[in-house]
Amino acid sequence: MSGESGETVVTEVVLPGVVEPDGVEVRHVAAPTPGPSEVLLAMEATGVSFAEQQMRRGKYYDQPPFPFVPGYDLVGRVAAIGRGVDPALAGRRFAALTKTGGWASHVVVAAADLVEVPDSVSSADAETLVVNGITAWQMLHRTTKVEAGDTIVVLGANGGVGSALVQLARIAGVRVIGTASRRHHDTLRALGVTPVDYRDPDLRGRLRGLAPHGVRAVFDHVGGEGIVDSFRLLAPGGTLVSYGTASTRDASGSAKAPVLKLFARLALWNALPNSRHAHFFNIWAGRRRTDAFRARLGADLGQVFALLAEGRLTAQVAARIPLSRAADALRLAESGTVAGKVVLVPDEVRDEVRGEVRDEVRGETGDEAGTEARDAQSGR
Repeated sequence: MSGESGETVVTEVVLPGVVEPDGVEVRHVAAPTPGPSEVLLAMEATGVSFAEQQMRRGKYYDQPPFPFVPGYDLVGRVAAIGRGVDPALAGRRFAALTKTGGWASHVVVAAADLVEVPDSVSSADAETLVVNGITAWQMLHRTTKVEAGDTIVVLGANGGVGSALVQLARIAGVRVIGTASRRHHDTLRALGVTPVDYRDPDLRGRLRGLAPHGVRAVFDHVGGEGIVDSFRLLAPGGTLVSYGTASTRDASGSAKAPVLKLFARLALWNALPNSRHAHFFNIWAGRRRTDAFRARLGADLGQVFALLAEGRLTAQVAARIPLSRAADALRLAESGTVAGKVVLVPDEVRDEVRGEVRDEVRGETGDEAGTEARDAQSGR
């Protein structure tokens, strides 16, 4: 988008405060200029994860003060470079983890944070596996180090992180039991997952029946009191990986309280002589050692992108929605009616699923959708 004088005008979506999805604001501002060691990315895809859903409620653990532009990650093409940046980067396509700022048509990013996207992979497909892919890869291969033949349980296996996690686990030869609403069971079976209805009154018994001797790992983004059942599913030597508190999404009060309570519980379990382990996964852990952090992130996302380019990993794109319709995208992501990740694209890109999205957004909006959203949506 260009102004009358020919300068680039940025479209950005702003969270002005604690608002409903319709309260997000679309603004048009002058394009930022990349500084030393920075680039300006022209966004081709960004996404809606659980983090943005919590941010609009003011409940994400360490979100910035309002107003701000959300957007945890993006894929874009280098439109301008700052001093000291290799000119060869211009015009090339990269992914970046941003935490905030990604919901904009143009975003300034440190050149050192860029991870190149293979030519054979679409921007929307790559976007679904930036934060979700890094999270899934690191939890599976760095936090738990599961091996072929192991059995794991993935809660919310149809969500953004969940769908990436189950695929990576199956590629590694791991047996996967995944919880989700029945509407998503056929999708999970197609991925080689044994599905279980998360609303089963005897969910713990059902999971225990499928793995009577316990499992090697449980991946739990739900938190709350259910985390106790997740820990009890572990076999001796097993690992619980907690990476969210989705069960408290709509709870009032402090955003930090549920997380701090969870930390205390995990610490207690690790102190007990029970040969089981409990960890809270934070994608930003270790970022003070900047070079090592960037190298690890780049290597892990590179592995994920390689599997995607080879066709061994499938991107789960729930919908593509223009950036200016971010309110629709939020409603859809929070409805709990879709599998995979809702992707935002530039406004000039044709909205290929517009009617379908409107039906989903305006369809299931009752208690069932809200409950499923709390238990099935995942992502950072």
